[in-house]
Amino acid sequence: MPETEPAVEIIPPLTSLTEDEAMLRDTVRQFAQQEIAPHVREMDEAQHFDAGILRQLFGLGLMAIEAPLDLGGAGASFFSAVLTVEEISRVDPAVAVIVDVQNTLAVNALLRWGSVEQKQRWIPKMGESTVCAYALSEAGSGSDAFSLTTQARADGDGFVLNGRKLWISNAMEADLFLVFATVNPEAGYRGITAFLVERGTAGFGVGHKEDKMGIRASSTCELLFDDCRVPAENVVGEVGKGYKIAIETLNEGRIGIAAQMLGLAEGAWSLAVKYSKERKQFGKAIAEFQAVQFTLAELATQIEAARMLVYNAARMKCAGLPFVKEAAIAKLFASRVAEEVASKAVEIYGGYGFVRDYPMEKFYRDAKIGSIYEGTSNMQLATIGKLILQ
Repeated sequence: MPETEPAVEIIPPLTSLTEDEAMLRDTVRQFAQQEIAPHVREMDEAQHFDAGILRQLFGLGLMAIEAPLDLGGAGASFFSAVLTVEEISRVDPAVAVIVDVQNTLAVNALLRWGSVEQKQRWIPKMGESTVCAYALSEAGSGSDAFSLTTQARADGDGFVLNGRKLWISNAMEADLFLVFATVNPEAGYRGITAFLVERGTAGFGVGHKEDKMGIRASSTCELLFDDCRVPAENVVGEVGKGYKIAIETLNEGRIGIAAQMLGLAEGAWSLAVKYSKERKQFGKAIAEFQAVQFTLAELATQIEAARMLVYNAARMKCAGLPFVKEAAIAKLFASRVAEEVASKAVEIYGGYGFVRDYPMEKFYRDAKIGSIYEGTSNMQLATIGKLILQ
């Protein structure tokens, strides 16, 4: 079986990391290479997330990184979550999805907008064993997320949800769902409200699972709501303020996706460097040819630029500074770099890069999603353009 572990570093350890951050990075890197790498191909082909890996992610404290210790979290920073997503993505971007969504979207939303009771009830579970999915997208509301049609009708001491969600990551593994629905379609975005819905609630079900090109171990499913009754205490934040929760969590989530694409690029590049030293043509390793050296040098430069953009956006968020433009720039650039690096790495592998026996074609397939989910590249450009002209 071909080696799948990235074995080459672009630069020495970054001096910008604190001791705790460097220790986390090294721990996650070792875990990814030792525990995730042996299962990557099997999970991709089966489109199934290994339950043992999920248990280990919880066991290592990687599923509620920002949550405080008294709520069962790791008590670490958003930057630590970004580092974790990056390192896992070096080995398998599909596994990184569940860590990213859990931390940058779900836990983040509850920490910022959840009631005291919601935090005390759910955050410890999310740190220990409960996956929470983020349910915003619908068939007719992708980039135009606030044109959603799933409705929540007030009824007695709760709400009744009806509608259908699409493209919901981690839906197969989740036991809790953060669902966005409108309590008043005529009010536009002002009617959108966020609800917590538990798996097993009457009238709620996980439907069709998508057969995807990439990140296949990460489940992507539809959600169905048919007179699904949700108690009023499951409203997150205030009725009609769901749009604010969605916008602000997605702004932070984009940094997580940028980190995923950065890690993917690093993993593909590292393997390409290693292979170029081993593959011989015309009596010498292809790494000795200037054309290959220049390609690897160009890719290393792009990766380093992406890293600085991702880390800068994450640091700005942690410092409480405005970061929306920087997050959009990081996601736009990192997703482009991931595609470029994966494509060139396939070429360096030659024919072997085109077959499933080697890891490069998977990196290539996985890279495409970066320019699509949590805001397409065009939406990032629109955000950047708007903010630089203000």
